[in-house]
Amino acid sequence: MKDSFGRDVEYMRISVTDRCNLRCKYCMPEDLPDIPHPEILRYEEILRVCAAATRLGIRNFRVTGGEPLVRRGCVDFIRKLGELPGVGKLMLTTNGVSLERCVPELVEIGIDSVNISLDALDRENYRMITGYDVFADVYRGIMAALAAGLRVKLNCVAMRGVNEEQLLPIAKLAARHPLDVRFIESMPIGAGKGFDPVTGKEIVALLEKHFPGLEEDRERRGFGPAAYYMHKDLLGRIGVIDAVSHGFCESCNRIRLTSDGLLKTCLYYSETVDLKPILRRGGDDSALEMAIREAVAHKKEKHLFHEDRQEAEGRKMSQIGG
Repeated sequence: MKDSFGRDVEYMRISVTDRCNLRCKYCMPEDLPDIPHPEILRYEEILRVCAAATRLGIRNFRVTGGEPLVRRGCVDFIRKLGELPGVGKLMLTTNGVSLERCVPELVEIGIDSVNISLDALDRENYRMITGYDVFADVYRGIMAALAAGLRVKLNCVAMRGVNEEQLLPIAKLAARHPLDVRFIESMPIGAGKGFDPVTGKEIVALLEKHFPGLEEDRERRGFGPAAYYMHKDLLGRIGVIDAVSHGFCESCNRIRLTSDGLLKTCLYYSETVDLKPILRRGGDDSALEMAIREAVAHKKEKHLFHEDRQEAEGRKMSQIGG
């Protein structure tokens, strides 16, 4: 499925909840009003949207949140999603707090990869960032996923004055374990506007200093925009997602479904298409497909993170399923 700029849209991120069991770096709990439960899409409604998307050529799905594993029945939902005709890759993004207990079922389902948020490798720094002393739980989840043979990617948002000293220790995990580490520039969304991001260029310079001979890996490793690097001492790869300083809009291949039924085509813009009226007021599948087509047709050419404009997204990251 192509948008009006000729980009292939092949990937949907699905937020199943806006709730989390950690203090998100992009939205503190006191700043985040709960979405009333009736406004959250039922799993059956999300599956209907995904089925319509596959008929249009969007076949790869990532389940996210908030924290998806805090929603009851999430793993069973992932199973049903994977059973839909036409589904290709099936992925999960989690903070890892509840991952360990879910690993056996995720293996049985055949999930293709698990992304785990990890902004610090030091227990105290992790507690400072998240507000909770649960680093041990997260680390056990990572190790359990690796032991079970799941493909694991670690996501670290690099924030100046917050976790700069943690970047190299986290990068070195790719030398000890067969996993990918991705460093993400902090985006000016929600509370993220208050952070000073460590740029992708700075991160690459740090990596080159400690891994002399670091080379860019041209192999495609999923559906994300990360530029990956390889080195003889690494079992995995190290990636950099420099969405703010560099951008990758010319190859953007994704749309997002929020937990309350809004179809969102760019993190920067507040513009959405509300699918809930179609789902709950008798709209048929052709109306649902038409709404998805319309959203993709109006996908913007590029974000404007460096500008403070009226059409910029004002909600928190967990509300939009970043």
